[in-house]
Amino acid sequence: MAEPVRARRLTDQEGQRLQQIVRRGKHGSVRVRRAMIIMASASGTLVPAIARLVAADEDTVRDVIHLFNQKGLVALDPQWAGGRPRLIRDNDVEVIVAAATTRPEKLGQPFTRWSLRKLAAYLADGPRPVAIGRERLRQILHARGISFQRTRTWKESRDPDRDAKLDRIEYVTSHYPDHCFAFDQFGPLSIRQCHGACWATRKKPARLRATYHRTHGIRYFHGCYGIGDDQLWGVVREHKGAGHTLAALKSIRAARPGGYRLFVIMDNLPANKTPAIRRWARRENVELCFTPVSASWANPIEAHFGPLRTFVMGNSDYPNHTVLARKLRDYLRWRNAHARHPDVLAAQRRERARIRSERQQSWGRPNSRAA
Repeated sequence: MAEPVRARRLTDQEGQRLQQIVRRGKHGSVRVRRAMIIMASASGTLVPAIARLVAADEDTVRDVIHLFNQKGLVALDPQWAGGRPRLIRDNDVEVIVAAATTRPEKLGQPFTRWSLRKLAAYLADGPRPVAIGRERLRQILHARGISFQRTRTWKESRDPDRDAKLDRIEYVTSHYPDHCFAFDQFGPLSIRQCHGACWATRKKPARLRATYHRTHGIRYFHGCYGIGDDQLWGVVREHKGAGHTLAALKSIRAARPGGYRLFVIMDNLPANKTPAIRRWARRENVELCFTPVSASWANPIEAHFGPLRTFVMGNSDYPNHTVLARKLRDYLRWRNAHARHPDVLAAQRRERARIRSERQQSWGRPNSRAA
């Protein structure tokens, strides 16, 4: 049996970038959906569950994962354009992108950032000369998602056991998906007006009340996710704490009361590692798999927080936190009701594979045409 399709291990920079795109949801819809696919796959979520998460075909999900494994974050921006053949080859484009994303000092240039003029001059006289105009250079960089923007910082995981923890998470999610769960806190959640996007008549957008003076505190959503059955549940709490974490873990054990071993992936927070939680885990035959420091993107539940912010928090104007909690419960009830049973999905995949094998068709590939 072939190995299931899965995204390769993310670097810290890739994981934090994907987490930012998924949680904020301020990019294009295609980019956000592809980020959710990559992030969910890298954290161990199965392809059928990802397909339901982003409302896409399973073959499309596999194509995005394969493209990410080959080209990295370039897979977030698919190239769907046609036209005449390009005059610049793929090798030349890779040279351009590599030079643009490298600091000039490392290439022996006496400045700290590129301009289009300086970059074009360097490419013309570089080790692999590429003659290109500034406008065409700008178009190529724009197509690859490279623009002139402010420099920011990112955290690198300095956990000495980083690779061992990621190996363990990959192992349990690959070999024991039905016994594997994830837990995390999502927030802070505020009841202030939250802008978003929705369908409306052109030049007549939906509007929210322009008042920002309600200060009723914040809340946190403590969520649990079952990887095997693709179920998400949780409660809204006023603050984080070890007691709330233990209550969430008990709800996971109650969902699988057989007494067999369970694996729970959770962030490396002090509130998740108290002696009481560790004693309970040993007594209930639960293994706690902690993500590395500054690598919360490795938690499988992270990819499922994006839709919560988009469909529950976006375009919202809740009067109080009680209404917000009720809306969250309604959305989770709807989401779980539309998560189809994995056995049915597996049977359908086997049937599609049998039919395609009889027709000598490969997965998701169109029939070749004669030139």
